[in-house]
Amino acid sequence: MTDIAVVGFAHAPHVRETSGTTNGVEMLVPCFQQLYEELGITKSDIGFWCSGSSDYLAGRSFSFISAVDSIGAVPPINESHVEMDAAWAFYEAWIKIMTGEVDTALVYGFGKSSAGNLRKILSMQLDPYLVAPLALDSVSLAGLQARLGLDAGKWTSEEMAAVAARSRAAAESNPNTQLSGHVDINELLASPFVADPLRAHDCAPITDGAAAVVLAAGDRARELCERPAWITGVDHRIDSPGFGARDLTVSPSTTAAARTATGGDVGGIDVAELHGPFTHQELILREAIGLSDATTINPSGGPLSGNPMFSAGLERIGYAAKAIMDGNAGRTLAHATSGAVLQQNLVAVLEGRN
Repeated sequence: MTDIAVVGFAHAPHVRETSGTTNGVEMLVPCFQQLYEELGITKSDIGFWCSGSSDYLAGRSFSFISAVDSIGAVPPINESHVEMDAAWAFYEAWIKIMTGEVDTALVYGFGKSSAGNLRKILSMQLDPYLVAPLALDSVSLAGLQARLGLDAGKWTSEEMAAVAARSRAAAESNPNTQLSGHVDINELLASPFVADPLRAHDCAPITDGAAAVVLAAGDRARELCERPAWITGVDHRIDSPGFGARDLTVSPSTTAAARTATGGDVGGIDVAELHGPFTHQELILREAIGLSDATTINPSGGPLSGNPMFSAGLERIGYAAKAIMDGNAGRTLAHATSGAVLQQNLVAVLEGRN
């Protein structure tokens, strides 16, 4: 297999609302410029571009085409797109480099969640015949999942609140995140419900944002980055979209993806960036992957401190890579999810080499 690494990562500040258009250009241009400057490259050095976004969220057809304006018209580019979180664009770019057609790729994702009612927009991904007519929104579905786990004794409200408190405390060192600071767990538990048993702190905030990573192969990666984050495994699995057909308190697709991506070895994971938009989902993911307390979870603050749609999963990969590139970790794991209540899950493993 070709050695491929993440060599650069940038993302826009997490904010509740932006004044820009829904095509993400205003957020993406600064990300690209940061990567060009840090890596000493231009757009001509990128062999392949791949993006992730959603026409439903943007409110326009082929929204990714107008986002290409952030790249520029000249010279022409080799470009592709996925209608999902950009973590899946990362997967496509990884495969593209693996074919040997190119040796570099830039992956980006964007989403302006503030432009509409996110809870209703996300319901568009549900079964249009049997589920969508029930008017279930994304938060209500997550509430049903959380209740199942509470009633089964899989987790407690206190454990859920502890996830939120830890995430916000970790985010204090991240200037680009949306929610941060030390919070008292008892105060969190005294707050009102949003969708019983979920409270506001249990849910990722509505966030506008964009992110980009640069991939490179072999010697090119070593030229661009002093300590590349080498990709040692990637896998994507899917669970049934039928909510009554699976146990919502576990995530077998995450387990399967993690087993393949890690080669069955999760003992040496220093940092894990998990894409759990709700507190109880992080608990599900930790169990599904088999992470121990020796692994630091979401030192970036994670999605509970800022969750830009269609780039939050790519950010997990970016932050997992950054921990290696900065010399703070030797082996990391990144997870991204798509669909309602952890339906689709992608796991990537990265490592640094001397």
